[in-house]
Amino acid sequence: MPKINVLPKHLAELIAAGEVVERPASIVKEIMENAIDAGADKITLEIQRGGITYIRITDNGCGISREDVRKAFISHATSKIANEDDLNSILTLGFRGEALASIAAVSRVEMMTRAAGDETGTRYVIEGGEELLIDDAGCPEGTTLIVRDIFYNTPARMKFLKKDVTEANAVAGVVDRIALSHPEVSIRFIRDGKDALFTTGDGKLESAIHSVLGKEFAKTLIPAEYELEGIKVSGFVSKPFNARPNRTMQFFFLNSRFIKTRTGLVALEEAYKNQIMAGKFPACVLNIEANAQSVDVNVHPAKTEVRFANEKLIFNAVYYCTKSALDKGDERVQANIQTKTQQFVQRQFMPQPVSGKQIKIYEQQLEKVSKDDFWQKTTASDYRHQPPKTEIKSYTTLRDNSAYKVERDEPDLISVQSKPEIKIEVKEEVVPVIKEQPESPVVSAIIEEKAEETAEAATVGIPKTYEVPEEEAPDAESYRVIGEAFKTYILVEQGEKLLLIDKHAAHERMLFEAFRASQDAIETQMLLVPVTVTLAKEEYSAVLENLDLLSKAGYGIEDFGNGMVILNECPTAVADGNLADVVMELAGYLADNRKELVPEKLDWIYHSTACRAAIKAGDKTSAYELNIFVDKLLNNPDIRYCPHGRPVLIELTKHDIEKNFGRI
Repeated sequence: MPKINVLPKHLAELIAAGEVVERPASIVKEIMENAIDAGADKITLEIQRGGITYIRITDNGCGISREDVRKAFISHATSKIANEDDLNSILTLGFRGEALASIAAVSRVEMMTRAAGDETGTRYVIEGGEELLIDDAGCPEGTTLIVRDIFYNTPARMKFLKKDVTEANAVAGVVDRIALSHPEVSIRFIRDGKDALFTTGDGKLESAIHSVLGKEFAKTLIPAEYELEGIKVSGFVSKPFNARPNRTMQFFFLNSRFIKTRTGLVALEEAYKNQIMAGKFPACVLNIEANAQSVDVNVHPAKTEVRFANEKLIFNAVYYCTKSALDKGDERVQANIQTKTQQFVQRQFMPQPVSGKQIKIYEQQLEKVSKDDFWQKTTASDYRHQPPKTEIKSYTTLRDNSAYKVERDEPDLISVQSKPEIKIEVKEEVVPVIKEQPESPVVSAIIEEKAEETAEAATVGIPKTYEVPEEEAPDAESYRVIGEAFKTYILVEQGEKLLLIDKHAAHERMLFEAFRASQDAIETQMLLVPVTVTLAKEEYSAVLENLDLLSKAGYGIEDFGNGMVILNECPTAVADGNLADVVMELAGYLADNRKELVPEKLDWIYHSTACRAAIKAGDKTSAYELNIFVDKLLNNPDIRYCPHGRPVLIELTKHDIEKNFGRI
């Protein structure tokens, strides 16, 4: 039988530290929670290199007396509880007495503290669990704790730490949650010598949300408050229209302690049922106040998981709190209608201004366009007698339901500076026409329709000509496009078969393959007005780690600081969509799939872009577009499934149809 050994003190402390100290963010959480328990209303945190080499936390709490300093670094020494009955009514953030001992076991720690009423403070130095110094020190009331060189004595654990920026963002996430849970505490966060966060500590949750999550996110929230059988829920929830593509902006607190609760999450989303789109999730910052005896927080070392004595009561309180907030605070969506001048300038795809001088040039440009507004100075009668001015070069894409797409010369920065006038040159239009197929009267009808349009267009001075492409006829078997069912499925007759094509699935696969084939040459568009997106710190870190990958996929994203990024460029295919949602969806995926290989991540991004850009079920599609689309699909037999794995085409044979009708 193996001999049982009593582990040495330092080894036992190293094992215990593994449960409490996982990374710098774990240390910051434990020390800041101790500061709040000590009654501090001002806390300053400074980190360097993500907190790996340096963490300093200063508070103005009650401090520690000289005789208790050594005790604070002994495992299971705490001032929060004294007997087993205290475990049934824990209201403090910390209570186990493991934090300081665990931190000191794996790093170099220096503490300076002075209790209220003491004339001098105490300086205490401990490294790797071994005391090095205890002496008098001049310091203000409160405590300053400095932690250096985390895991210096456990190199095996050091290699599991991430990049400095990733660790720093994890620390920032902890600070955000503490700031939201305690708006009465003023928190200052200094990151590598720069201020990253400051909260006023005025006790107002909306002020903390504004400082932590940003002004734009704060605008999407409505206040919520409800009390049910002693359970009080208060905070803010998002408007249904501002739902997000993931759950990263759902913050739940229990008695001002950040928790992860499945009960609260389900109750929140149930309250939004039938009010938000499928696949979207509400955001919230909600604090649940419950009797300490009805909650067990002694479940996990991180103290983020709790057990409720009555889960149903918590569910109902969160549900009715959210429901009542939506009934009272939600408003009709306000449309943001652009002026003709704004729409016209946006279509020019002008480059993003990079200096004050260029911004002034653009302001002059806008003013010039406004003065020379076509609709203010030209009548319909005058326009009909003007010579041709526009060149129409290409036929509409599948998603565009208009007859033609006008391609304008895009002014570059130099032309804008030298000649701020925007002109449209108009030339003769050339429209390609599919070769007539003997068995396709639909195509013949389209050609006749275009001929009628040519005659009509001549009355407004725009000559049109039609040319038949010189390429060979398609290799696919002859087919006839019958039409479209439910604005979703294209019906095609081909030989002895009837084909049903899911136009969204097929178009999605086409775009996906086109993105993969284009590699670094994806067609992109610079945004006249960049899109700013607020992300959770985990998502923010994941995006910064993958900027090169996103750029390769056509997304030009830059760091804006404090959990925000700026989208300056995007693939042309999704330029008309909700770009903020696109960025949040990409960020959520990258945060949840950090270990995926780069090619797999890139394929997912291409897939997501293709899905958003593809024509949707229910969109109206012209007969000409259907013919072009079917021709491309049937001449590419490799397209069988969409990126989700659904078939793009189903075949019904004539034999099967006649059998069902009893003809055979």
